[in-house]
Amino acid sequence: MMNRRQFLSTTAAVGALTIIPRSVSAKGFAASSGNAGSVNDFIQMEKIVVNALDQGASFPHFWEQMFGSGQAILSLRESYRKDLRLTKENTQMRYVRFHDIFGDQVGVYTPDRDAKDNHVPAYNYTYVDQIYDGLLEAGVRPFVELSFMPRALADKPSPPNIWYVPNNAPPKDYAVWDDMIEQFTRHLVSRYGIDEVSQWYFEVWNEPDWGFPEGYPRLETYYKLYDHTVRAIKKVDSRLRVGGPATANCNWVTRFLKYCHENQIPIDFVATHIYGDGMSNIVDDAGGIPGDPVPDGLKAIPRNQLAGKQIAKVHKQIKESATPLLPLIISEYNASWMNLPDILDTVYMGPWLAGTIRQCDGLVDMMSFWTFSDVFEEGGIARKPFYGGFGFIATGNIPKPAFNAFALLHKLGDTRLQSDSESSLVTRRADGSLVVALWNYAEPSANPNPSEPAKTFELAFTGISKKAKAYLSRLDETHGNVLTAYKAMGEPAWPTREQTVSLQAAAKLSPPETMSLNNGNIKVEIPPRGLVLMEIR
Repeated sequence: MMNRRQFLSTTAAVGALTIIPRSVSAKGFAASSGNAGSVNDFIQMEKIVVNALDQGASFPHFWEQMFGSGQAILSLRESYRKDLRLTKENTQMRYVRFHDIFGDQVGVYTPDRDAKDNHVPAYNYTYVDQIYDGLLEAGVRPFVELSFMPRALADKPSPPNIWYVPNNAPPKDYAVWDDMIEQFTRHLVSRYGIDEVSQWYFEVWNEPDWGFPEGYPRLETYYKLYDHTVRAIKKVDSRLRVGGPATANCNWVTRFLKYCHENQIPIDFVATHIYGDGMSNIVDDAGGIPGDPVPDGLKAIPRNQLAGKQIAKVHKQIKESATPLLPLIISEYNASWMNLPDILDTVYMGPWLAGTIRQCDGLVDMMSFWTFSDVFEEGGIARKPFYGGFGFIATGNIPKPAFNAFALLHKLGDTRLQSDSESSLVTRRADGSLVVALWNYAEPSANPNPSEPAKTFELAFTGISKKAKAYLSRLDETHGNVLTAYKAMGEPAWPTREQTVSLQAAAKLSPPETMSLNNGNIKVEIPPRGLVLMEIR
C-alpha cells in the first residue's frame, strides 16, 4: 500500500466537471431554449471513474479523533457528559481538549483560601480527579491544555476578555509555577499510572500570539513559559508528551521549532489552530493579532480552502526544520471562530468539513474540531439553541447538521482510493465495500436561493460485484437539518421538554436510500450545500 504522500501525488481515477443547461437531456445533450446561459438554467455535472481494486493509501480518520470543548469545569455537568457520550457513539473520538484546568473554579492552586487551614495541602486535585475520571469512564483521554494562570500566581490581573474571565498573564514566581506543574503531573501519574498518562498529550498554554496582557513581549514570554513547563513535566517522566506553541492561525511554528532546537528544549509534537475566517495567508510569525490591518496586495483565502492551505504551510515548515518527524496536531479547527449562525448551525458545514478533510489528508496527524458541545460559556450563557455556537450539539442535546456531517463521514473506509474530483472522497473498508462522499459546495447563505445550481455526479465503478447496490445517506436543507423543525415551531428561545424531544427527533438523518447500479454506473444529484454518503456493497 502506498503512503499518503505518494498517493496524493498520483492520479489514476478520472474526475471531470462539466456545466450543462438544466433542460439538456441525459442522452442527447440537446440545446436548451429560453434563457440558457444564466446560472439558474445550468447544473454542474461531474464524472468519476472508480477502480474498486485500486491499491489505495492508508486513510486514518484524523479529523474525528479529538474534539474541543469549553473550560474544564463544564465537564462536570451532566449536559456536557450527555453530549460527550453522543459524540463518542458516532465518531472515533479518542481525546478531549478544554481550557482552564488551572482556573480558580477548578481550584488547583488557591493559597489565599487554603492559608486559613494549615492542614490543607498546597494543591487541590478534587475537581481535577472528577474531571479526568469522567473522561476516562466515557472512553476518552485528556488532551491536557495547561492553562490558564491561577489568580494567586498571576503576575498581574488579566483584563476581561471572555465571559468567565480567565487570567492569561505569566506567573509572578516561576519557581512556584514549576512546582505546581511538577506536582500536578506527579499526581496524574500516581492516580492513573505512567502507562496511561504517557498516552495523553500536554499542550502548553492557548493562543499566546493573541497576546499576554499588555507589556509582555509575546514570543519571549511564551518561550520562557514553555521552557519551564516542559522541563517540569519531563522531570516526572521523559515519556510524557509535551508540545506547543498552540497558536492561532498557524503562527510561530518555524521560530518556535528553531528556538527549541537551538536551546535543546524538548518538544514532542507541534500544536496550532486554524479557522476559516479572514486574511489567513498573512504569515505573521512575529505574532500579530488577527484583525490587524491587512497589508496591501494580500487577499483572503476562501473559507473552503483556508485550512488546507495553512496546514500545508505548517506541514512544510516542520519538514524543513531540524525536527522534521514531529507530529502535527491542529488542536482547534472550525469553519469560523465567530458565532455565525448561517455557517455553524447549517448544512453548509457538511461540504465544508468534507472538503477540509480531503485537503488535509496526508498533512496532519490529528485535528480537534472546536467544539463538540454548546455547553460553552466564552460568550456567556446561551440564550437560545441556535446562535452560531461552535458546538455541533446545541443546548438540549440537539444535534446540528455539523454533527450529522461527522456521523456520515465517520463511515468512510480506512483506505483512500484515487479520485481527481475535488468534491469527492472515495474509500474502501476492510471488508471490501466502497464508501464515497460527494458534495456540492456553495457559499453560506441566510436565505438559500432555490434556483442555485445542483450538481450531478456520474460514477462508474469497476471491480465490484454485479449484485452490488448503492445506499445513499443525505445531509442537505431537507435531510438531517433540524433548523427546519425549529423554524416551524416558531424558534423558541427556551424550548419546552416536549419541543426538545421533537427537535432531537427532527435532527436525525433519514434512513439510507437504496439505488441500483446499471453495469456499475450510477447518477446522483446533490443540491447546493449538500453532502451524500454512498455505500457500495
